[in-house]
Amino acid sequence: MTPAKLNKPVHVLKFGGTSVATPNLIRDAAQRIGQRRAAGCHVVCVVSAMGDTTDELNTLAQQLSSQPQRRELDVLLSAGEVQSMALLSIALTELGVPAISFTGQQGGIVTDDRHSEAKILRIDPDRVVEALHGDHVVVLAGFQGIDQHEEITTLGRGGSDTTAVAMAAALGAERCEILTDVPGVFTADPRLVPSAVQIEALSYDEMLEMANLGARVLHGRSVEIARRFNVPLVVASATEDRPGTRITGKGELMEEVVVRAVTDDRDVRKISILAVPDQPGIAARVFNVLGEFDINIRLIVQAQSHEGLNDITFIVPGSASLEESDLQRMVQEVGGESWLIDDDVALLNIVGEGISREPGIAGKIFSVLAEQEINIDLISSSNLVITCVVREKDLARGARSLHQALIETDTS
Repeated sequence: MTPAKLNKPVHVLKFGGTSVATPNLIRDAAQRIGQRRAAGCHVVCVVSAMGDTTDELNTLAQQLSSQPQRRELDVLLSAGEVQSMALLSIALTELGVPAISFTGQQGGIVTDDRHSEAKILRIDPDRVVEALHGDHVVVLAGFQGIDQHEEITTLGRGGSDTTAVAMAAALGAERCEILTDVPGVFTADPRLVPSAVQIEALSYDEMLEMANLGARVLHGRSVEIARRFNVPLVVASATEDRPGTRITGKGELMEEVVVRAVTDDRDVRKISILAVPDQPGIAARVFNVLGEFDINIRLIVQAQSHEGLNDITFIVPGSASLEESDLQRMVQEVGGESWLIDDDVALLNIVGEGISREPGIAGKIFSVLAEQEINIDLISSSNLVITCVVREKDLARGARSLHQALIETDTS
């Protein structure tokens, strides 16, 4: 992607739904945008639908059909962001700030044709660049685009974050700010761990792991694009003038290993396929079936073979649409005996660059949980994260204990 050339730095500001939920919040956002433009920047604003609009539109569709056509659902849901973009543009104009609003199509966002979960193929930002050259603020609808057949598509979960970062890459933006209802990224969920503190800076890889493992402040898809095109990201408050958390490609501590955060995710399910033959290709058949359902696998463990049989256990999102008939089909397809589902599980994730190669960290994690009498069901590790699967009732206690031992103690 060759970034567009402009005569001033470009800042892309993304406002989430809670940040444009009311007319007063929209006015506040407009004032902030006007101040940024007055500081000598071109400004592109990406907006989500107001408040709970997307959920409300979904509910209306469900009242008319238990399975709405995905094309029509995309047309319907895209209206939420269109509403936000027009209102913010009106508010900016009222303040004397020249502004123009664009839908995803008008902004040149071209996607594949997978309705409700489309992926951006390219951005043709000619109209956006033209408007910026005319010294307008561009207000762009997030979450949406158009496919090669000129059909409206939506980008699925985290779509507005993805829109913002992709447009920042296309414009060669100096920075992309994800403005939300929290002041930045924290070392743990403050609702679970009151002693959690804001993180000043993270690498793309650290943020990507956190986003994929329960930190809901930023979606993983947007971080992947930022890393690929080296887009400087900032996660900050939409209502307060605070520095937020910077996310860049360069670590600031050379080879020192630092535990950055303890993230949690209770919206998961554990599924076990029992007593499958210990033969090449069995795991491939299991996960090919899961692939048909577009299910993201979070963790996989295969038990050691006994008498020619294995148990295969994996963690999936709690929202994964797997029926008992699907699991029975999977068992039959691989010659297994039975299956089990466990909804009473949660993930505790300890995140930090190089964490698995630091002597003693794994032992400390397990010792802390043992002292709390928290049993570990499954364990997974990589260079960036150690994940422990625990009972859901133990999640909060485990997160607080690990945060105190690994972050508070080491930074005091």
